[in-house]
Amino acid sequence: MDLIADCQFTPSPFYDERPDNEQVSLLVIHNISLPAGQYGTGDIKRLFTGTIDCNAHPSYHDLAGIKVSAHCVVYRTGEVEQFVPLTKRAWHAGLSVFQGRSRCNDYAIGIEMEGCDTEPFTDAQYQSLIGVTQKIIDCFPLISAGRIIGHSDIAFGRKTDPGEFFDWCRYRKALSFGTKK
Repeated sequence: MDLIADCQFTPSPFYDERPDNEQVSLLVIHNISLPAGQYGTGDIKRLFTGTIDCNAHPSYHDLAGIKVSAHCVVYRTGEVEQFVPLTKRAWHAGLSVFQGRSRCNDYAIGIEMEGCDTEPFTDAQYQSLIGVTQKIIDCFPLISAGRIIGHSDIAFGRKTDPGEFFDWCRYRKALSFGTKK
């Protein structure tokens, strides 16, 4: 599966091929808001498509020249927008290590939740995230419960997302592994 059904696809230029014979085996949950703590600005899409105006907000100056993407974003409304085909390598994890193995982008899918570390995510976001995750784990069976992690788990000390308000218990309880729905 390259594209997730029922999602808007907006292609990002910031992706490439996974290494030969690499299998998707990890799902990484992130959070993002631009500017920090503000939602619905459209700037996440602009960041992931390389069209963000780095002069639009003082905090954006550090984004000049940044090439970053995720496979998809789950917005506060529950809408899901995909930016990179799932079989391609999105540029979301940066310097990262999982179970002693570096370069997590090579074998991971990245999902961004529109939000921040300091407040809860919406019910609509959890519903959409659970639906998208179920489709992903049904198509990529190497992604097990223990291989769905936060960005903070692979970039320890460098990243904190999805943050303490992300309800891992709610999310994981709703998933089914090893069965097609």
